[in-house]
Amino acid sequence: MARVAAILVSCVLLLAATSCHGLKYGYYNRRCPPAEFIVRNVVGKAIRQNPGIGAGLIRLAFHDCFVQARVSLHFPCHGTCCLHGCDASVLLDPTPANPRPEKLGPPNFPSLRGFEVIDAAKAALERVCPGKVSCADVVQFAGRDAAFFLSGYKVNYALPGGRLDGRVSLENETLAFLPPPSFNLSELVDSFRTKGLDVDDLVVLSGSHTIGRSHCSSFSDRIGTPPSDMDAGLAAVLRRQCPANPNFNNDPTVVQDIFTPNRLDNQYYKNVLRRKVLFKSDAALLTSTETARKVVENAAVRGRWERKFARAMVKMAAIEVKTAGNGEVRRNCRVVN
Repeated sequence: MARVAAILVSCVLLLAATSCHGLKYGYYNRRCPPAEFIVRNVVGKAIRQNPGIGAGLIRLAFHDCFVQARVSLHFPCHGTCCLHGCDASVLLDPTPANPRPEKLGPPNFPSLRGFEVIDAAKAALERVCPGKVSCADVVQFAGRDAAFFLSGYKVNYALPGGRLDGRVSLENETLAFLPPPSFNLSELVDSFRTKGLDVDDLVVLSGSHTIGRSHCSSFSDRIGTPPSDMDAGLAAVLRRQCPANPNFNNDPTVVQDIFTPNRLDNQYYKNVLRRKVLFKSDAALLTSTETARKVVENAAVRGRWERKFARAMVKMAAIEVKTAGNGEVRRNCRVVN
């Protein structure tokens, strides 16, 4: 009986999750057959012109899913499906009614980028299938496609669609939900756990730091003389690239991975082991036996991280997806309908 009860509980939870997420593989096969091809084409063109924009698109997907905007009084809903995760709220521009949306939050401004690529993909989709493809799906498809191109086609996975776009976007939610680079391991684990992601997801998704750039202010406290737990040679290089006291008007960027800065690969884990990483949150992966072991495995086993990264991205892209009761398909990703 206990086993039967457990199975019934599992089925109920699965049905609840399915109805909440509402995601489906091949979601656009009938609604807009060329949808995913259009997004991949736009993303590929953008990355050929500027590989760095691909890192921005992956980060955009992460930042959209992790922020939970509170429910608007004008659009009430009930239950866990009200939580706003992957809903394109990060794309909304300031308006008189909401002058401080997510994109102006400190973790996002001025470093978050890729908005113009999402705009281009959405415009192309609207020409072919007006009103069919949500901005939230475009963000996640674009992050997936950026990983595909930057990994040399090694990270390639199917991604379900059906996300709807949110109407709420608040700057103060970014600090509340996005883990900063100063977090220690326990803080990181807690941050991921609140989103339904486990320790393995944390280690795997941290690997995206193998691409892109970072502002000096994000790690300036780690490159003093003598440096903290950072490789002394890397700290010396960074001191030459960064001002002593970076601020909004003087805050240069540096590559996060000095070895393969435009390649999505497992080099990040080799850098962690050599203490050649920028953030305290990166170095924190060596502060427990469990996460350190995962770092070693991702560094040593060919192809392991790429496969795990694909699975973790699919899992992340299902965080707190909106339903028809409190979402829409925006015509313009920067404004609500």
